[in-house]
Amino acid sequence: MTETDDLKIREEAVSPAVDETIPDGPSVPTREQAYEGQEELVPPPVDAPPQQDEVIAAIETVFDPEIPVNVYELGLIYAIDLHDDGRVDIEMSLTAPNCPSAQELPQMVRYAVLSVPTVREVTVRVVWDPPWDMSRMSDNARLALNMF
Repeated sequence: MTETDDLKIREEAVSPAVDETIPDGPSVPTREQAYEGQEELVPPPVDAPPQQDEVIAAIETVFDPEIPVNVYELGLIYAIDLHDDGRVDIEMSLTAPNCPSAQELPQMVRYAVLSVPTVREVTVRVVWDPPWDMSRMSDNARLALNMF
């Protein structure tokens, strides 16, 4: 037996021949067949301006750590200005000037809005005039806090 024959025998022992044919079974649908009749989700163009409903939805993910209601429903967001170039300017207030979350809430709002794909820059400005009061809360917030 030559060295080449010995090598062939070792290769066959290590990697036996594999049948590479695919057994008959259900066929895999094409991409077009798989999504037939379904609405295609298309991301917004990169140069599209931010949409107000997307920005509000992002803000609604921010909750005051002391109150189990999001800052939008609490009425802390006074103004949202959307610009065609992707900038968003937000004016918000806090429940009180000595609010323990005064530093973190505006940053949380900023980061949440930056998660919207069409937003390029966010400025959050805290304002105290007019002062926040409970009349700014939505009905959902009042219901969550049992304030009816």
